[in-house]
Amino acid sequence: MYATPAMPKPAGLIRRLAALAYESLLVGALVIAVGFALLPLSAGHGSGSYPLTRLSPAERAGSFACLFAVCGAYCLWSWTGGRRTLSMKAWRLALWTPTGATVGVPQAMLRYLAWWIGPVCAIVAYAALGSTRHGRWALVGLGVNYLWALVDPQRQFLHDRLAGTRLLTGPSHSG
Repeated sequence: MYATPAMPKPAGLIRRLAALAYESLLVGALVIAVGFALLPLSAGHGSGSYPLTRLSPAERAGSFACLFAVCGAYCLWSWTGGRRTLSMKAWRLALWTPTGATVGVPQAMLRYLAWWIGPVCAIVAYAALGSTRHGRWALVGLGVNYLWALVDPQRQFLHDRLAGTRLLTGPSHSG
């Protein structure tokens, strides 16, 4: 009979926030790379001597859809099958279900979609506050998912609570 390893302990809030900061840099680089790749598809529509042009609403929607899909694919690939993102490896974190199983595609998709609650709150707040000169307060909406950890009994982020996932301390080797 084989011995099963002990379940890793939940990662602390500071460690998870540090990994989030690192992950933000990595995803930001991915967004910039995809943005540059999309540039030839929308460039050249300007007139006059302006070097930069504003995208049409259809181009903005298409660009957002492409970025949303690429970032979603990155997250789904990184979170399923026991894989981890570079920041998760660096901060020795692993994403698990509460039962200790690896995260599957449906849970990873739910986690990714639930992560968007904060940005959607910020956009809605900006739309509501923009004309009142208090639009800068909409930035608070970006923190909704993370501020949730302050009231959650297990200090989970909102997207982890909704997706039924847990960030736990994981092995330090590549996995």
